[in-house]
Amino acid sequence: MNYKSIIGLCTAIVLAGTSCTDFDPFDFQVEKPESIILQEELDSYANLKTFLDTVGNPNFRLGASMSMESFANRGVTFRLINRNFNEYTPTNGMHHSSIVQDNGSFNMVNVMNFLNTAKEENMKVVASPLIWHQNQRASVLNSALSPLIVESPAFANELNVQSLASGSLNGWEHSFGTSVKANEGMGGNAPAVNIVASNNTSSPSSARFKSPEIQIEQGKTYEFIAYVKSDVPGEGRITFNGLSNNEPMIDWFSNGSTTETFETNLSWKEIRFRINDFTGDTFSFQFEFGYQAGVSYFLDINNLYLYDINGNPIISNLISNGDFESGGSWGGWGNNSQRGLTEQGQGLGNEGRAFFVTNPSKTGGFWEVQTLYQLAEPVKMNETYNLSFWVKGTEEGIIRPELQSPGFTSNGFGQIAVTRDWRFINVSTTVTADDRNRFIISYGEFAGTVYIDNVVLSSASLSGGSTTVVDRTPDEKSAIITSHFTNWISTFVGGTKDLVKSRYVLHEPLDNDNPNQLRTGVGRSLEANEFYWQDYLGKDYGVLAFKLAREYGNSDDLLFISESGMETKLDKCRALIDYVKYLDDNNARVDGIGVRLQLDLNSSIINIESMFRLLAATGKKIKISGLDVRLNGTSPTHLVLNGQADIYKSVIDLYKSIIPASQQYGITLTNPVDSNNILRQGLWDEGLVRKPAYATVAESLKN
Repeated sequence: MNYKSIIGLCTAIVLAGTSCTDFDPFDFQVEKPESIILQEELDSYANLKTFLDTVGNPNFRLGASMSMESFANRGVTFRLINRNFNEYTPTNGMHHSSIVQDNGSFNMVNVMNFLNTAKEENMKVVASPLIWHQNQRASVLNSALSPLIVESPAFANELNVQSLASGSLNGWEHSFGTSVKANEGMGGNAPAVNIVASNNTSSPSSARFKSPEIQIEQGKTYEFIAYVKSDVPGEGRITFNGLSNNEPMIDWFSNGSTTETFETNLSWKEIRFRINDFTGDTFSFQFEFGYQAGVSYFLDINNLYLYDINGNPIISNLISNGDFESGGSWGGWGNNSQRGLTEQGQGLGNEGRAFFVTNPSKTGGFWEVQTLYQLAEPVKMNETYNLSFWVKGTEEGIIRPELQSPGFTSNGFGQIAVTRDWRFINVSTTVTADDRNRFIISYGEFAGTVYIDNVVLSSASLSGGSTTVVDRTPDEKSAIITSHFTNWISTFVGGTKDLVKSRYVLHEPLDNDNPNQLRTGVGRSLEANEFYWQDYLGKDYGVLAFKLAREYGNSDDLLFISESGMETKLDKCRALIDYVKYLDDNNARVDGIGVRLQLDLNSSIINIESMFRLLAATGKKIKISGLDVRLNGTSPTHLVLNGQADIYKSVIDLYKSIIPASQQYGITLTNPVDSNNILRQGLWDEGLVRKPAYATVAESLKN
């Protein structure tokens, strides 16, 4: 009977004189759906942090790990976090890749704004891992490790270094022990002057190397260039005879800092400055390295230069804009290939632009995919021409450069092997016709993208303008990375120590397949922000990291090492415990161990129990640094959601029962609000509606 029938019946009774007062057509009961009852029960729970034992374990931290913006924006999620958690770990914004900019500078503005917001809300913050293989500004680090590329000036050298290059010091005054070393110059196959500061060095000039008198023209400006290094950190200067100020303060490294002396280390350093205050028609210079005893200095001979900056260049690059910074008139064709200029930052050394050609597939003939540069005029017959450039590819393969005539006859420079890393090419060919007016590169034998940069085509009869490529030695790479490592930790920790008292120092140091070894990037193709510090610093990178974090932070900071996958591979857990002991034994105190648990409905609770027992035996603070139970695309039926809730409960119950209260730092939930329709790992769904896991987490915290 519908509501119209009920009203009709009541009307008929009234007309018959019978009262309808006791009948209410809307007085009927419907049972609540079970789903609504269950949700009401979930919604009746208090906020999570109210379940913490503030008496028995007052320092216990219940944390959330989400994006920095989720908290800093002060939106709905911000309010949910504040009500339920007493600690926060941002998943972004505090990593090396977020702070270090492309030019190597540090930008702490967003971090400091976030930390100050957290302080206002009395929210404790655990900083993201200081040292990790992911989320690193790898471009800056790799650029620092890339070969040193030295372009000598394209002008006549006013210094006669030929006798030095042959091993003779005639005409050059020097201290005892100075000599020419045949293969100690830049590039490993060039000569260098070796000046040794003995153990009884008493003054700067006691370790010296002085030039003969050099003929110059008064009124002109000359640029002086030298490259120096030392076996251990050292110090030096250059003095003069024949200037109005023979002991000037100089901006040695063209960095805007004028000093009396310069510092040296394992890496070749360029010294470059200009002089024009001559008092006569000659002058001389003297290197003085007698500041520190027991240091061995090296001065590269081939790139020791003095030249008139307004002189006539003795080299002319036939390729205009060969560095591609201001364009480049290059044509091309064949096999649906594409070509053009890269974005900024994709050139040699991750700087500037490069020229690229993408060939989708190899062709039948190498000439079927080409690029062309039209020369201003034909090259000279019987003349030898040098070609130098840098090249790399997305794959390995072959390209062929040549000088070509309109009739397609040519003089080739040979096959050029392309690798995945930037490679310097220096080749030559002799021209056999008078109409070679095009520079061609053929790509038909290469499938993928080829990048070229700094192309120089010039006559071999002209000297000057040479290129020296200096690969970094293993010791030099270690020193470079140590410097970046130290600068990063000291700057970031020192800048945030007033607002951060707990930190992850190292994250995921161990190899997944061989947990007794450190992770490595050797032999792998790495992602853009992937970098392995340990490949350059070795096992003691962890020792240095903890010592630096302790030195530049607060004495009472809690410093953690954290690892993932230990619940699936207990050998990895044992290996981490061994590494922690190694750190402790080397005076790098580790306060706690963080456990990253990325679970699903099939995760082994037995393994998790075993892992907790191993960790408890260390006596360290133990923190679940990230806990989530992922549904991984499984439809969120009531049964599935209850299964997720059971795993959350089991893990927290095991943690609280196995880890002694004095070792319990706390538990952090990774992304406790669903933001991914596949993972669905949270205690709240996308609409901030509580899921069954909320209740089990609350009960486990209470119990």
